[in-house]
Amino acid sequence: MNAPVAAIDCGTNAIRLLVADVRPDGTLDERVRLMRIVRLGEGVDRTGEFAPLALERTFAALDEYADVMREHGFVRARFVATSATRDVSNRDAFVDGVHARIGIEPEVITGTEEAALSFTGAVRGLPSAAVALPALVVDIGGGSTEFVLGSSGPEVSVSVDIGCVRMTERHLHGDPPTTDQITAAQVDIDVAVALAGRSVPFERAASFVGLAGTVTTVAAMAMDLPTYDPTVLHGSVISIEDVSRVATVLLQMTRAERAALPYMHPGRVDIIGGGAMVLESAMRAAGAAEVTVSETDILDGIVYSLLSK
Repeated sequence: MNAPVAAIDCGTNAIRLLVADVRPDGTLDERVRLMRIVRLGEGVDRTGEFAPLALERTFAALDEYADVMREHGFVRARFVATSATRDVSNRDAFVDGVHARIGIEPEVITGTEEAALSFTGAVRGLPSAAVALPALVVDIGGGSTEFVLGSSGPEVSVSVDIGCVRMTERHLHGDPPTTDQITAAQVDIDVAVALAGRSVPFERAASFVGLAGTVTTVAAMAMDLPTYDPTVLHGSVISIEDVSRVATVLLQMTRAERAALPYMHPGRVDIIGGGAMVLESAMRAAGAAEVTVSETDILDGIVYSLLSK
């Protein structure tokens, strides 16, 4: 067995760690996979910089991750920072804090790089029979959403600035959101999705694959799971009708009602409605009758990139 490598994905809402090595058949042997909701991008859409408390939460998670990485004896690591970090004026404070804690220089990757890593992680992580090619892989993050079309690898991709945190902070302030707030968010989302469709030929896709916590949570609600179960969710198929139904219900619920759902991560309670709207809009624009849900994503893609070196 090879020595493990460590991948860290730092997004607008969550920071995640995967320590893994590779089996002889080329699949990943996962040692540990962790997620902490740190809301690094809180307020970035409005202020253009990371808030001190957001940095504090992120650095606390990194202190924990550094201990876990050492415990598993990793030999190489890669830290990828995505949407929020591309946008801020105080990026240096973030970079210095990361380096001080784990000794790795964070890579602030482009939306195109993010999309390619997400595509690789998702498609390689799903059974080949579950994904008709070419596949449209859609990764809904906190600040941005990536669209990537490909077969043996990513062929064309685009990143647009719509995500569950950004849409919630920009529009969905009510508890529950008002009709006017939902309409404003819908216009924003539809314009961005249409823009993505001018760069990525949605009509070529033979299947639609959805990544990240928004998609898995919407799927859990559509399936009425008694608890969040990645083994059930990975590879599941959810219809556009069920996605639309779940999005409508989520936007009608109060925060307390969403928090009481048994599969709802506490860090997604406030933002899941906006994310569900992005998913439904993307599916409708792509003419997708269903979404194949993937629990493997950019983290897995980062590990594959390390193991290929």
